[in-house]
Amino acid sequence: MDGLPATSRDHFLASHNISARQIRDDAELRRQQAAAQAGQNAEEAAAAAVESTSSSLRRRPSRNATEEESKKKANAKKAMEKIKNTKAFKKRKKHGDDSDSDDEIARAIFESARAPMPGQMENCDICGKRFTVTPYSLAGPDGGLLCVPCGKELAKEREGGQPKKKPRRQAGGVGSRRALQSRILDGHVGTMSLATLCVHTLAKNVDVADSLGDLPDHLMDKIARLFSKRRLLKPETLPLFVQPTTETLHIYDGARLGDRDFVGIFQTASNLRRFKVRCAIQFKDEVMDYLLSRDIALESFYLHGANLLSEEKWHEYFAAKGQALKGLQVYYTDNHFGDESIAAIANHCPNLLRLKVENNQKLTSKGVEAIGELSSLEHLGLQLQNPTSSAAISSTVSKIGHGLKTLSLKIVPDTDDGVLRAIHEHCRSLHKLRITDSEKMTDQGFVQLFTGWQNPPVHFLDLQKCRHIDSTRPRDNGDKVGLCGKGFKALMTHSGPKLEHLNVHACRHISQEAFEEVFDDKAHYPELKKLEISFCENVTDFILGCIFRACPRIKEVNVFGCMKVKDVRVPRGVILVGVPNAQGIVTEGMH
Repeated sequence: MDGLPATSRDHFLASHNISARQIRDDAELRRQQAAAQAGQNAEEAAAAAVESTSSSLRRRPSRNATEEESKKKANAKKAMEKIKNTKAFKKRKKHGDDSDSDDEIARAIFESARAPMPGQMENCDICGKRFTVTPYSLAGPDGGLLCVPCGKELAKEREGGQPKKKPRRQAGGVGSRRALQSRILDGHVGTMSLATLCVHTLAKNVDVADSLGDLPDHLMDKIARLFSKRRLLKPETLPLFVQPTTETLHIYDGARLGDRDFVGIFQTASNLRRFKVRCAIQFKDEVMDYLLSRDIALESFYLHGANLLSEEKWHEYFAAKGQALKGLQVYYTDNHFGDESIAAIANHCPNLLRLKVENNQKLTSKGVEAIGELSSLEHLGLQLQNPTSSAAISSTVSKIGHGLKTLSLKIVPDTDDGVLRAIHEHCRSLHKLRITDSEKMTDQGFVQLFTGWQNPPVHFLDLQKCRHIDSTRPRDNGDKVGLCGKGFKALMTHSGPKLEHLNVHACRHISQEAFEEVFDDKAHYPELKKLEISFCENVTDFILGCIFRACPRIKEVNVFGCMKVKDVRVPRGVILVGVPNAQGIVTEGMH
């Protein structure tokens, strides 16, 4: 600085708003103040000098500062004149308020152009805090921008202190359609009940639940089903269902439970009377040994998937606890429940009312015939892997048919009309009948079963896949094998007035004329609620309309594979499943 000529130095100082005379005066003033305040430390003297310097600057503004201020005003005026010629100015003036002058509009555009851009740093107009400008930064009362906390406070003041309402969630979010279809298939139509909402809330917050309290059995069963559906049943949540006072325990998914967990159930629930568990993979001999050692007399024993439990342990259990047993249901036991087990049941379970054996690989026709010795039996269900002769089934039905209330014969391809004749002659109390996958029963056999049958009308009837099987000529059914038109008409004549559930899935030989005659304008089936007619090729839109009219309480109709069903009007409250459309395969009636 000292090497510059005097003229250049003056220009440089003037350009930076610095006056040499002022500097000399301030220096002299500082020296005088320092002498007057002798004894004080250097920091206080420096602070006083700075304060005096700033006050001098305020008292005596320089001539250069005044000139610069006027120059800024001139530049701003020139900029506003340019703004008045822009498209933005003309657009804002056209759509703005008529009361706004040209200068006000131009000034607003000019001020917005001078505002900091997003990403730049700025001081808050209220608290002075340094913050980063965003596109959502609000303007303060003095024209500056506000930081986020001050902006929120200002927004609350402008809205009168009322919190901003959350936007309403739009329907059709991710997974919503699938959840809706699932609810419809489960039979839940319309708004959920309060109990169902409580169950779903519990499932969402199972980790904080301590106890289910003293709930009724139907709610406990609903909770157990939902827990299994969501794979929530595990050793940590099992205590919610097992209490010392528990008498009924239903576990629909025990795949995550170990043998110690099953032992723990019998340790805790000493009053257990009805025990049901599916996927009981770890229910082994050790668990059965512990059950035998406890003073627990089960009335109902339902075991699914316990293929590690030996047949000898079954025999020990029947010998020790068979007197109290009234219901026994055994599923997927591999080779560990056979003809000898049926003989043991006949010897030790005189009060047995219900027996179901399904997906068993060891039980043969000999064991089926031995079931006829269970004179107290009221409910019988069989689904065996070994071929079962018609003679064995007919023999059993002839012995115990008079007391049977339900009879279920699943996947019996070799059974013939002899079984139907035995049912016709000996069964007088059936309200549920299931015969599926028969390849030898004939339409005439079904006609003879339902014509003049002394049994009251059946409430539940399942005859799915009773049909003619021929891979070379599937449509050629000259012998009328399976359920055809005449058998279907005889069925509806006998049981139609009280029938609640009908399944004729894949009985493709029922003619269109038979459907139209059964569901004509004079037909009335007041109790029918669920109808399964999938893959019945002769079902049309007209027949479906007749079904809706003839069945005022119908709730669900399944029509998979019915290619002639295309555009039928579904009544309100009815679920039609199986017609592909833009919303899925499930149609909830709205008409």
